[in-house]
Amino acid sequence: MAFIDLKIFSEALAMQTSVYVLIPERRKEGATVKTLYLLHGLSDDNTSWLRRTSIERYADKYGIAVVMPFGERSFYTDMKYGMNFYTYIAKELPEIMHTLFGLSQKQEDNFVAGLSMGGYGALKIGLREKGRFSAAAGLSSACEITARENRSYFPTVFGDGDVDPKDDLFALASERAKDDDKPRIFLGVGTEDFLYGENRKFKAHLSSLGYDFTYRESAGVHNWEFWDEYIVYVLEWMFGEGDKK
Repeated sequence: MAFIDLKIFSEALAMQTSVYVLIPERRKEGATVKTLYLLHGLSDDNTSWLRRTSIERYADKYGIAVVMPFGERSFYTDMKYGMNFYTYIAKELPEIMHTLFGLSQKQEDNFVAGLSMGGYGALKIGLREKGRFSAAAGLSSACEITARENRSYFPTVFGDGDVDPKDDLFALASERAKDDDKPRIFLGVGTEDFLYGENRKFKAHLSSLGYDFTYRESAGVHNWEFWDEYIVYVLEWMFGEGDKK
Protein backbone atom coordinates (compact mmCIF):
# COMPACT_ATOMS: atom_id res chain seq x y z
CA MET A 1 0.00 0.00 0.00
CA ALA A 2 1.13 3.55 -0.73
CA PHE A 3 0.59 6.04 2.09
CA ILE A 4 0.10 9.68 1.10
CA ASP A 5 0.00 12.60 3.54
CA LEU A 6 -1.89 14.88 1.18
CA LYS A 7 -2.27 18.65 1.51
CA ILE A 8 -5.04 20.11 -0.63
CA PHE A 9 -6.98 23.34 -0.99
CA SER A 10 -10.71 22.99 -0.41
CA GLU A 11 -13.06 25.42 -2.08
CA ALA A 12 -15.80 24.48 0.39
CA LEU A 13 -13.58 25.25 3.39
CA ALA A 14 -11.72 28.12 1.68
CA MET A 15 -8.48 26.81 3.20
CA GLN A 16 -5.75 24.23 2.99
CA THR A 17 -6.50 20.95 4.74
CA SER A 18 -4.90 17.56 5.27
CA VAL A 19 -6.03 14.12 4.08
CA TYR A 20 -4.42 10.75 4.70
CA VAL A 21 -4.77 8.42 1.71
CA LEU A 22 -3.94 4.71 1.35
CA ILE A 23 -3.83 3.38 -2.23
CA PRO A 24 -2.88 -0.09 -3.50
CA GLU A 25 0.44 -0.04 -5.32
CA ARG A 26 -0.36 -3.13 -7.38
CA ARG A 27 -3.61 -4.36 -8.88
CA LYS A 28 -4.82 -6.47 -11.75
CA GLU A 29 -4.82 -4.69 -15.10
CA GLY A 30 -8.11 -2.92 -15.66
CA ALA A 31 -9.31 -3.59 -12.11
CA THR A 32 -11.32 -0.86 -10.38
CA VAL A 33 -10.11 0.31 -6.98
CA LYS A 34 -12.95 0.65 -4.51
CA THR A 35 -12.70 3.54 -2.06
CA LEU A 36 -13.59 3.79 1.63
CA TYR A 37 -13.98 7.26 3.15
CA LEU A 38 -13.11 6.72 6.83
CA LEU A 39 -14.16 9.40 9.34
CA HIS A 40 -12.73 10.18 12.77
CA GLY A 41 -14.44 10.97 16.07
CA LEU A 42 -14.96 14.17 18.06
CA SER A 43 -11.61 14.17 19.89
CA ASP A 44 -9.55 12.80 16.99
CA ASP A 45 -8.20 13.92 13.62
CA ASN A 46 -7.38 12.42 10.23
CA THR A 47 -4.30 10.64 11.62
CA SER A 48 -6.16 8.65 14.26
CA TRP A 49 -7.31 5.62 12.27
CA LEU A 50 -3.80 5.02 10.96
CA ARG A 51 -2.16 5.56 14.37
CA ARG A 52 -4.60 3.60 16.52
CA THR A 53 -5.60 0.66 14.29
CA SER A 54 -4.06 -1.58 11.63
CA ILE A 55 -6.25 -0.09 8.89
CA GLU A 56 -3.43 -0.14 6.33
CA ARG A 57 -2.91 -3.88 6.76
CA TYR A 58 -6.65 -4.54 6.78
CA ALA A 59 -7.23 -2.48 3.62
CA ASP A 60 -4.36 -4.19 1.81
CA LYS A 61 -6.19 -7.50 2.16
CA TYR A 62 -9.01 -6.15 -0.04
CA GLY A 63 -6.99 -3.97 -2.40
CA ILE A 64 -9.04 -0.87 -1.56
CA ALA A 65 -8.17 2.80 -1.24
CA VAL A 66 -8.87 4.49 2.10
CA VAL A 67 -9.38 8.25 2.35
CA MET A 68 -9.16 9.78 5.85
CA PRO A 69 -10.08 13.49 5.91
CA PHE A 70 -9.91 15.97 8.77
CA GLY A 71 -13.41 16.93 9.93
CA GLU A 72 -12.59 19.05 12.99
CA ARG A 73 -15.46 18.97 15.59
CA SER A 74 -17.99 19.68 12.85
CA PHE A 75 -20.15 16.56 13.03
CA TYR A 76 -19.51 16.50 9.27
CA THR A 77 -21.97 19.36 8.90
CA ASP A 78 -22.10 22.64 7.04
CA MET A 79 -21.78 24.44 10.36
CA LYS A 80 -24.10 27.25 11.40
CA TYR A 81 -21.13 29.26 12.66
CA GLY A 82 -18.17 27.63 11.01
CA MET A 83 -17.02 25.91 7.86
CA ASN A 84 -18.78 23.69 5.30
CA PHE A 85 -17.39 20.30 6.26
CA TYR A 86 -20.36 18.38 4.87
CA THR A 87 -19.97 19.88 1.41
CA TYR A 88 -16.21 19.34 1.53
CA ILE A 89 -16.23 15.68 2.56
CA ALA A 90 -19.45 14.44 0.95
CA LYS A 91 -19.21 16.29 -2.36
CA GLU A 92 -15.87 18.00 -3.02
CA LEU A 93 -13.44 15.40 -1.69
CA PRO A 94 -14.64 12.51 -3.91
CA GLU A 95 -14.18 14.77 -6.93
CA ILE A 96 -10.64 15.63 -5.80
CA MET A 97 -9.79 11.95 -5.29
CA HIS A 98 -11.06 11.18 -8.78
CA THR A 99 -9.02 14.01 -10.31
CA LEU A 100 -5.79 13.22 -8.48
CA PHE A 101 -5.84 9.42 -8.39
CA GLY A 102 -8.45 8.35 -10.94
CA LEU A 103 -10.62 6.73 -8.26
CA SER A 104 -14.02 5.61 -9.50
CA GLN A 105 -17.03 7.86 -9.01
CA LYS A 106 -19.53 5.01 -9.41
CA GLN A 107 -21.81 4.34 -6.47
CA GLU A 108 -20.89 0.66 -6.32
CA ASP A 109 -17.22 1.58 -5.84
CA ASN A 110 -17.61 4.08 -2.99
CA PHE A 111 -18.17 3.45 0.72
CA VAL A 112 -18.17 5.51 3.92
CA ALA A 113 -17.60 4.55 7.56
CA GLY A 114 -16.66 6.19 10.84
CA LEU A 115 -16.70 6.02 14.62
CA SER A 116 -18.65 8.06 17.18
CA MET A 117 -19.03 11.54 15.61
CA GLY A 118 -17.64 9.96 12.44
CA GLY A 119 -20.21 7.17 12.65
CA TYR A 120 -22.92 9.80 12.65
CA GLY A 121 -21.19 11.54 9.75
CA ALA A 122 -20.84 8.35 7.74
CA LEU A 123 -24.49 7.38 8.18
CA LYS A 124 -25.64 10.92 7.39
CA ILE A 125 -23.49 11.20 4.28
CA GLY A 126 -24.49 7.74 3.08
CA LEU A 127 -28.19 8.49 3.48
CA ARG A 128 -28.10 12.05 2.09
CA GLU A 129 -25.84 11.60 -0.92
CA LYS A 130 -28.12 9.77 -3.33
CA GLY A 131 -26.24 7.74 -5.89
CA ARG A 132 -22.76 8.34 -4.41
CA PHE A 133 -22.14 5.66 -1.73
CA SER A 134 -23.22 2.03 -1.87
CA ALA A 135 -22.75 1.32 1.85
CA ALA A 136 -22.37 3.24 5.11
CA ALA A 137 -21.12 1.91 8.44
CA GLY A 138 -21.29 3.55 11.84
CA LEU A 139 -19.36 2.30 14.87
CA SER A 140 -20.42 3.55 18.32
CA SER A 141 -22.31 6.22 16.43
CA ALA A 142 -23.84 9.38 17.82
CA CYS A 143 -27.19 8.43 16.30
CA GLU A 144 -29.60 10.69 18.16
CA ILE A 145 -28.20 14.14 17.46
CA THR A 146 -31.17 15.95 19.01
CA ALA A 147 -30.14 14.50 22.39
CA ARG A 148 -27.05 16.76 22.32
CA GLU A 149 -28.76 20.13 22.40
CA ASN A 150 -27.22 20.94 25.80
CA ARG A 151 -23.64 20.38 24.64
CA SER A 152 -21.41 23.43 24.31
CA TYR A 153 -20.57 22.74 20.65
CA PHE A 154 -24.18 22.30 19.56
CA PRO A 155 -25.15 25.91 18.64
CA THR A 156 -21.91 26.42 16.72
CA VAL A 157 -22.55 23.35 14.59
CA PHE A 158 -26.34 23.14 14.30
CA GLY A 159 -27.60 26.55 15.40
CA ASP A 160 -29.88 27.52 18.27
CA GLY A 161 -33.15 26.13 16.92
CA ASP A 162 -34.35 22.65 16.04
CA VAL A 163 -32.03 20.34 14.16
CA ASP A 164 -32.59 20.48 10.42
CA PRO A 165 -34.11 17.17 9.21
CA LYS A 166 -31.20 16.80 6.77
CA ASP A 167 -28.91 16.43 9.82
CA ASP A 168 -31.21 14.01 11.71
CA LEU A 169 -30.46 10.33 11.04
CA PHE A 170 -33.97 9.26 12.00
CA ALA A 171 -35.56 11.72 9.55
CA LEU A 172 -33.09 10.80 6.80
CA ALA A 173 -33.73 7.08 7.23
CA SER A 174 -37.47 7.69 6.96
CA GLU A 175 -37.00 9.81 3.84
CA ARG A 176 -34.86 7.18 2.06
CA ALA A 177 -36.78 4.09 3.19
CA LYS A 178 -38.48 3.45 -0.15
CA ASP A 179 -35.53 4.36 -2.40
CA ASP A 180 -34.08 1.45 -4.35
CA ASP A 181 -30.60 2.99 -4.40
CA LYS A 182 -30.29 3.69 -0.67
CA PRO A 183 -27.02 2.45 0.85
CA ARG A 184 -26.55 -0.76 2.75
CA ILE A 185 -26.12 0.03 6.45
CA PHE A 186 -23.95 -1.48 9.18
CA LEU A 187 -24.31 -0.55 12.86
CA GLY A 188 -21.82 -1.76 15.46
CA VAL A 189 -21.67 -0.85 19.14
CA GLY A 190 -20.37 -2.15 22.46
CA THR A 191 -22.92 -3.14 25.09
CA GLU A 192 -21.13 -1.00 27.71
CA ASP A 193 -20.77 2.02 25.40
CA PHE A 194 -22.48 5.22 26.60
CA LEU A 195 -24.03 5.46 23.11
CA TYR A 196 -25.46 1.93 23.26
CA GLY A 197 -29.05 3.08 23.92
CA GLU A 198 -29.31 5.39 20.94
CA ASN A 199 -27.76 2.80 18.63
CA ARG A 200 -30.41 0.33 19.73
CA LYS A 201 -33.04 3.00 19.15
CA PHE A 202 -31.78 3.67 15.61
CA LYS A 203 -31.68 -0.08 14.96
CA ALA A 204 -35.35 -0.30 15.95
CA HIS A 205 -36.15 2.66 13.70
CA LEU A 206 -34.48 0.99 10.69
CA SER A 207 -36.36 -2.22 11.44
CA SER A 208 -39.69 -0.39 11.58
CA LEU A 209 -38.96 1.10 8.14
CA GLY A 210 -38.15 -2.29 6.61
CA TYR A 211 -34.45 -1.62 6.01
CA ASP A 212 -32.18 -4.52 5.13
CA PHE A 213 -29.24 -3.72 7.41
CA THR A 214 -26.58 -5.42 9.52
CA TYR A 215 -26.36 -4.87 13.27
CA ARG A 216 -23.61 -6.21 15.50
CA GLU A 217 -22.98 -5.76 19.21
CA SER A 218 -20.67 -7.33 21.76
CA ALA A 219 -19.06 -6.51 25.08
CA GLY A 220 -17.09 -3.30 24.71
CA VAL A 221 -16.82 0.38 25.51
CA HIS A 222 -16.10 3.57 23.57
CA ASN A 223 -12.44 2.94 22.78
CA TRP A 224 -9.91 1.98 20.11
CA GLU A 225 -9.69 -1.66 21.15
CA PHE A 226 -13.33 -2.01 20.16
CA TRP A 227 -13.00 -0.01 16.91
CA ASP A 228 -9.86 -1.86 15.82
CA GLU A 229 -11.81 -5.11 16.15
CA TYR A 230 -14.96 -3.84 14.50
CA ILE A 231 -13.41 -2.16 11.47
CA VAL A 232 -12.36 -5.68 10.46
CA TYR A 233 -16.03 -6.73 10.54
CA VAL A 234 -16.98 -3.64 8.53
CA LEU A 235 -14.44 -4.34 5.79
CA GLU A 236 -15.54 -7.97 5.54
CA TRP A 237 -19.16 -6.84 5.31
CA MET A 238 -18.38 -4.21 2.68
CA PHE A 239 -15.86 -6.02 0.50
CA GLY A 240 -16.32 -9.75 1.12
CA GLU A 241 -13.46 -12.16 0.73
CA GLY A 242 -9.98 -10.68 0.63
CA ASP A 243 -7.04 -11.00 -1.74
CA LYS A 244 -8.94 -9.41 -4.62
CA LYS A 245 -6.08 -7.14 -5.71
